[in-house]
Amino acid sequence: MERSGPTAESTVPGGRILIVRGGAIGDFILTLPVLQALKSSYPRAVLHLLGYPQVAELARLAGLADQVQAIEAQPLAGFFVPNGPLAPDWRTYFAQFDVIVSYLYDPDHIFRDNVLRCRQVDGERTTFIQGPHRLEEQPDQHATQTLLAPLERLAVYQPDCRPRLALSGDGRSTMPPGRWLAIHPGSGSSAKNWPLENWRTLTDALIESTGWRLLLIGGEAERDAVEQLISDLPSERCRPAVCLPLTELAALIGNCEGFLGHDSGITHLAAALGLRGLALWGATNQRVWRPQSERFELLLAPNGITGIQVEEVLRRCRFWEAG
Repeated sequence: MERSGPTAESTVPGGRILIVRGGAIGDFILTLPVLQALKSSYPRAVLHLLGYPQVAELARLAGLADQVQAIEAQPLAGFFVPNGPLAPDWRTYFAQFDVIVSYLYDPDHIFRDNVLRCRQVDGERTTFIQGPHRLEEQPDQHATQTLLAPLERLAVYQPDCRPRLALSGDGRSTMPPGRWLAIHPGSGSSAKNWPLENWRTLTDALIESTGWRLLLIGGEAERDAVEQLISDLPSERCRPAVCLPLTELAALIGNCEGFLGHDSGITHLAAALGLRGLALWGATNQRVWRPQSERFELLLAPNGITGIQVEEVLRRCRFWEAG
């Protein structure tokens, strides 16, 4: 982690902060404590987020960012070229910030150096803090703690490591009444997934022996799996949620009581929304990647995720229903 410019403490309290964060859904959710800590420590500061809008918009809706800018904007390309041509609008944009915390992969400091070129007037410079890019390099520390560590440069110590999302507008009108259990049978890797046949056996048992209604979640990669699961289930007890905008999906998940999934970004999203949950866990390092929520449990088997028994997952769901 590196820092350039004057002391951050002198520029932040009523100033402007930019967080630069790419990455997938899970990476972004695990970065929420950074936004939470900055909002708590510097409530008068204006906080912008440069990221993928389809994901970063969650932070704005939750009041954790004042504005979101698209990181994939074509004019930004010059900032990744040594002494590259900098688009005037983006020069003006970066120049407004007192502090920039970046989690981009920037080993040669090209992005940092170009950003610092934007504000060199009357002795003023932006405080630039380089955050970590590869979280697995800290195998005994949770990813949220690794992401929060750069904030010590801003005198932010021992912040809450739990991602929290409280979206404005609860979206309850979009869900039929009943007790809903959200199920995400996929992840970013097939090696992390419980066999589909187990999910089929589980969903059949949930319909037959519990009162749960099922919200079956999937992206493009899980479309076929969700269609297979839902094809034999009664339509009045099930609802598919496939390839939805993330803000819409978050509103639906937020109206559920429980969640079942794998090591995935959607699992981290459900945990941040405060659901009770069970993550069927494989070989991923849980010290780094487990959901940071006291309401989430991990279920592991000695011989890997395929060894997790349907009966044990069903038992947990029945226990939640009775609670």
